[in-house]
Amino acid sequence: MRHAADAATGSLDTLPVVRWTRRRFLGVGAGAVAVAACSDDSGGRGTVASTTERVRYGDESPQHLDLTRPAGVDAPPVVVLVHGGFWSAQFDLTLMEPLVPSLVAEGWAVANIEYRSVPVRGSGWPGTFEDAAAAVDALAGQDGLDLTKVITVGHSAGGHLAVWLASRAQLPEGAPGRDPQVPVIGAVSQAGVLDLVAGADQRLGGGAVQSLMGGGPTAVADRYAAGSPTALVPIGVPVELVHGSDDRNVPVDQSRRYEVAARDAGDPVTFTEVPGDHFAIIDPATEAWAACLAAARRLLASGR
Repeated sequence: MRHAADAATGSLDTLPVVRWTRRRFLGVGAGAVAVAACSDDSGGRGTVASTTERVRYGDESPQHLDLTRPAGVDAPPVVVLVHGGFWSAQFDLTLMEPLVPSLVAEGWAVANIEYRSVPVRGSGWPGTFEDAAAAVDALAGQDGLDLTKVITVGHSAGGHLAVWLASRAQLPEGAPGRDPQVPVIGAVSQAGVLDLVAGADQRLGGGAVQSLMGGGPTAVADRYAAGSPTALVPIGVPVELVHGSDDRNVPVDQSRRYEVAARDAGDPVTFTEVPGDHFAIIDPATEAWAACLAAARRLLASGR
């Protein structure tokens, strides 16, 4: 199924680091609590108070997530946010913080995850994948969440990890992340790098795929077979693909390739192409983000 959405977006040629990292997290620290409010212009349904705490899932500095819960909601579904930045340690979970209020306004809990990124010690294959899986599984230790309704939403490299997380039950024996403790029932890929072989051939991010995987598709073919979402279909859960038609960082072809592979394998998949560039899709003021929010609603409404 294909959807079309309209978006009024600006032109961004490079990652707007200053713009996004300016929204620093309030009161972050072990056990810290913050109160957030969301407004209607973020795509949400009103103003909702929330509490946020930092949850650690490992001993390394990046191994944590920020869990935000809507006040007064018993056992909310969970949206796992996965930031992008071509798996580079130059970027972190603050990229996704602007999206949290509109998700909380839906009555959903939000787990904004961090993970070891290249070239941090232990990153790449398999560490980055193990971290993403461990972050989701850490939700099993949190009370008051509906863990039968967990979806992932990821942007760019985070879109790759978001769909990979939804594919964990189909991973080959011995692959990192196999046998999830917390199953993911659906994924929203926001301009995701979903075909790592094609991404390596295209030299996306100046060779970011090769840096993540520790080599090219020929040299480490087994890693690509276990780490590329396109290679893992069918996964048996729905995937929503949302991609800007003017994306110059991750070509729309990445989403189209996954759409074809998933449909041919019998997986439920929806592709929504929105006007805009690579970053409009993580701007909560745009219709591009509204399309992602609608996709998340569909996944949770149909969740088993």
